[in-house]
Amino acid sequence: MAESSDSKRQHFASLSRIKRSLLILCNIILIISCGSKEQNTNTVVDQVESRVEELPYYNEANFTPRWFSKDSDSLKDFHSIPDFSFINQEGDIITQDYYKDKIYITDFFFTVCPGICPAMTKNMSRLQSEFLNDSEVLLLSHSVTPDYDTPAVLKDYAQRMGVNAAKWNLVTGDKELIYNLGRNHYFVEEDLGTTKNVNDFLHTENFILIDKNKRIRGIYNGLNKASVNQLIADVKTLQAD
Repeated sequence: MAESSDSKRQHFASLSRIKRSLLILCNIILIISCGSKEQNTNTVVDQVESRVEELPYYNEANFTPRWFSKDSDSLKDFHSIPDFSFINQEGDIITQDYYKDKIYITDFFFTVCPGICPAMTKNMSRLQSEFLNDSEVLLLSHSVTPDYDTPAVLKDYAQRMGVNAAKWNLVTGDKELIYNLGRNHYFVEEDLGTTKNVNDFLHTENFILIDKNKRIRGIYNGLNKASVNQLIADVKTLQAD
């Protein structure tokens, strides 16, 4: 009888060891599974897809989307960015010809801005890195304090911020032209119904996407990572069009 009891104790001990081993194995599998799911989730965040197969066009400050086929006659007289001439951080004259047949992203900033501009520049730097080896995509940042932001000041700022002059122009020039472009052609401000002139400071966090035909195809919050992700996806949609 004693031998029988010992045998039973050994049997139950063996079963207990098996259960512990199975529990440990299950925990390991669960940890690996959770790690895999977390990794996949992070990947999805960085791989945003464009919202549509083709991007709309915009021609007014309220950014009402307009949908046309790319060969539509309606586009012949549709809003586009007018000619301009500025000086960049290298002292070179930059006109609309520099962006001919290019997709470009534009914004408005100033070098001594203590608020939103550093974050905007950081996100512009991210766009620079994303499209660094893509000659089809360029960047353009206008100074809204051109009297202070001379080419030399822009050059110093560009060096501190890691700006690649072949990809990204920081420009200065005629203040009235810069403000007119920003408000009446890029529509970067959101103060609808408010009349402003060159004495009213232009300050906005918006990034504007321009296609190869100088037409507006999107507006994005330059302070928001998700919005910048969407911008990157939309650039790729334009390239595939």
